[in-house]
Amino acid sequence: MTLMLCTFLLPLIGGAVLPLLHLEDRKRRSIYVQVVTTLTSLMALGLLLRRPEGTLTLFHMTDELSLALRLDGAGSVFMGLIAFLWPLATLYAFEYMAHEEHETSFFAFYTMTYGVTLCITMAANLFSLYVFYECLTLITLPLVTHKMDAKSALAGRRYLVYSISGAALAFIGLVFIMTFGTSTAFQYGGVLTAEAIAGREQLLRLVFLLAFIGFGTKAAMFPMHAWLPLASVAPTPVTALLHAVAVVNTGAFACIRLIYYSFGTELLFGTWAQAVAILLAAFTIVYGSAMAVREQHFKRRLAFSTVSNLSYILLGAALMTPAGLVGSLTHLCFHGLMKITLFYCAGAVLVKTGKEYVQDLRGYYKVMPFTMGVYTLAALALVGVPPMVGFISKWNLLTASVTSGLTPGYIGAAALIVSAVLTAVYLLYVVVTAAFSPLAEGSMALAGERRDPSWLMKGPLLVLCAAIVLLGLFSTPLVHYFEAVAGGLL
Repeated sequence: MTLMLCTFLLPLIGGAVLPLLHLEDRKRRSIYVQVVTTLTSLMALGLLLRRPEGTLTLFHMTDELSLALRLDGAGSVFMGLIAFLWPLATLYAFEYMAHEEHETSFFAFYTMTYGVTLCITMAANLFSLYVFYECLTLITLPLVTHKMDAKSALAGRRYLVYSISGAALAFIGLVFIMTFGTSTAFQYGGVLTAEAIAGREQLLRLVFLLAFIGFGTKAAMFPMHAWLPLASVAPTPVTALLHAVAVVNTGAFACIRLIYYSFGTELLFGTWAQAVAILLAAFTIVYGSAMAVREQHFKRRLAFSTVSNLSYILLGAALMTPAGLVGSLTHLCFHGLMKITLFYCAGAVLVKTGKEYVQDLRGYYKVMPFTMGVYTLAALALVGVPPMVGFISKWNLLTASVTSGLTPGYIGAAALIVSAVLTAVYLLYVVVTAAFSPLAEGSMALAGERRDPSWLMKGPLLVLCAAIVLLGLFSTPLVHYFEAVAGGLL
């Protein structure tokens, strides 16, 4: 239990005291932040290898409400993802943020966000998850508004309004679980009993749907998605954090907890509430992909891609079958790897050449061959080209949708296929124009130059590329772990 406590306290305290240390020298500050982040990930690895069995209660709000931590199989999946990605993201941020102002405050909040996200992975009950979910909104708001200009202020307001609105809907679910559940603690299969909810089934299904939309706000599910593309004005390490790791996956993870560990599938499977949840996710999948095809701003195109792909995870969860949960967990992990790689390529282009729009990337294979090569690999993976990770997760989701036996499940499968085609269009268009078109008129001054980033950025990108390929080739042990989680064994 001591290790569990230290794992989230180290980044919280380490980030909070960073401004007090007055580390104005960039090298010393970078070493400090990287050491804190790496030690946190090593402690998280220790928890994953020897997962504690009990529950750590931080304090009691009332007799029924407690802020408590417990690491189970589902939480281990999310923890493993962020523990792997956060040190790489921090290393990448050092070179990127050298061109930005207020680096100390940026890395303080960036490090504290790691601690809050770890708390979400270890939340032992719905109340704790809700509290940490709200804390994540507050701790990431300064990152969204980091540039302190009109665009970032607008993005911050939109992010705050949508997040608070979503939390209000999720709170309704918390109240009803407290009232009709045996407890708020997460229990595979749910905490509602037939005796307690007799005669109130339709009401609870409505409440579930409201809470699903509420938690789905951070996963950018339609109609609560509009905050995400605007957030792309933040520095790329932040947008990658929002769009691939912490915030959006927190929304998807909370929906998984809501369905499988609070309300339970017995109440929801085959009902109108499940149908609406699946159809909302399916619509968002196609809508996000279509908007990405239209969008010409490079980072906003990837943001709309995230809108689409996070609903892949929600679709799998809403199928409410073990196969659907396996597909959901698989895409939660693998999308994080692919999307953070794509955002980091966009960030490298922006910081090294100042280009922000897709049409400005013509001929960029000659200018940034390493960056565009990495982008190509990650793009092919997200399209679903075997044997990379995107194929594995999309295959699991497609087969789960088809085998669910539900009409909305078939609609979800159709949405996945349409989205795959659109994904190929909006991602590979960049590859084709960068490889086979001449340099854009505004980039002619770069002819004959090489503008790839230094190894502070290249190193994380190489590790991510290796993970995308190797986890695709050798995904079986990981998928078997997801199957154990989906079967309630972990």
